[in-house]
Amino acid sequence: MTSSWILGGIRTPFAKAGTVFKHTPAYELGRVAMAEVLARHDLDPGRLDHVIFGNCAQPAEAANIARVTAIRAGVPERIPGFTVHRNCASGMEAVADAAYRIASAESRLVLAGGMESMSQIPLLYRQSYGEWLEGLMRAKSLPHKLGALARFRLGMLEPRVALAEGLTDITCGLNMGQTAEVLSREFRITRDQQDEFALDSHHRAIAAREKLREEIVPVYPAPDFNMVRDDVGPREGQTLEALARLKPYFDSRNGTVTVGNSCQVTDGAVALLVGDEQTAKAWPKPPLGRIRSFAFAGLAPNRMGLGPAYAMSAALAKADLECRDCELFEINEAFAAQVLACLHAARSDEFARRELGRDRALGEIPRDRLNVNGGAIALGHPVGASGARLLLTLLHELRRRGLKRGIASLCVGGGQGAAFILERE
Repeated sequence: MTSSWILGGIRTPFAKAGTVFKHTPAYELGRVAMAEVLARHDLDPGRLDHVIFGNCAQPAEAANIARVTAIRAGVPERIPGFTVHRNCASGMEAVADAAYRIASAESRLVLAGGMESMSQIPLLYRQSYGEWLEGLMRAKSLPHKLGALARFRLGMLEPRVALAEGLTDITCGLNMGQTAEVLSREFRITRDQQDEFALDSHHRAIAAREKLREEIVPVYPAPDFNMVRDDVGPREGQTLEALARLKPYFDSRNGTVTVGNSCQVTDGAVALLVGDEQTAKAWPKPPLGRIRSFAFAGLAPNRMGLGPAYAMSAALAKADLECRDCELFEINEAFAAQVLACLHAARSDEFARRELGRDRALGEIPRDRLNVNGGAIALGHPVGASGARLLLTLLHELRRRGLKRGIASLCVGGGQGAAFILERE
């Protein structure tokens, strides 16, 4: 099979939903990232074979948002494009699909990534309101119109919050925060441990702000067009005392998961260029790195936060590697409890035998080599884009440190995990 390389990449700043990007559609954030990565590599977009982007809350006005965004970014109309959706792993799914196309020799150069505007996930009216409107529009005579109007009930206007419904798993009846509570109890993860992890994420993100600018393109969002240069989310003044004052959000009686030790709801986009071996060798700049292996795994939806443990195990097995062979780690911080649970699971022989079909534990994941530039608790989690962001951030940090190999992983709503092993030469 032909090797796949991540040749280059860029992302927008990640901004907490409802802030600077609240008026910026996902396809505009994606357009900025796509156009910038093409410009920085002086790449004729006509060389592309495909455009594949992840997105979860696809806007009604931009069906197949990857295709719409690519055309708006200047990609020729003859270059096909499509959108993928694997919840939180949508950005990784886009890169995986690119790698599959390259492995089959169907493509040599693919523009892949992810985009999300969680600010613009809409409120939905109830079906009864739509049926009432339909009846009103169909009424022709005055008596029929008056009859239709009389059937109106104020409760029809009560909105459904699409964001909240999307973050709730219909198969197990739990929202994502409640699944984190399941893991906090199973692995006996305390509130203090979660808050300390969250504080560290903010500290690391603030300390890495200058480094992270290497992977970020500034955005000038409407209506004021003021420059957004850095991620909007990391808090310089964050303290343990402030985190401790927050009440449990998902289980008010016995919970430990708060908005402070959970990821932020976020807007952002990431664009990566994925090429085959021949393209990588002829690339005018050093490629960011090679995709050694990747894997997706399934597990019980109510324990979805353990997805990285399952997926990392599968990706390591594909690459004939052990956890100790990886020098840096990125695990998406959906919740502090969820990441800490994965670290417990990774070093447990019992978990490995019972859950992963392994003879021994995955191994210790050192905290000083995990999410060294902060994670989604501070940076945010635009669900369709985060998977691609993990790959980009990991490759840049491997380069800075002169290291060879790392693994990026994340949990996926609905009970899945995704992991990529990346290497530099």
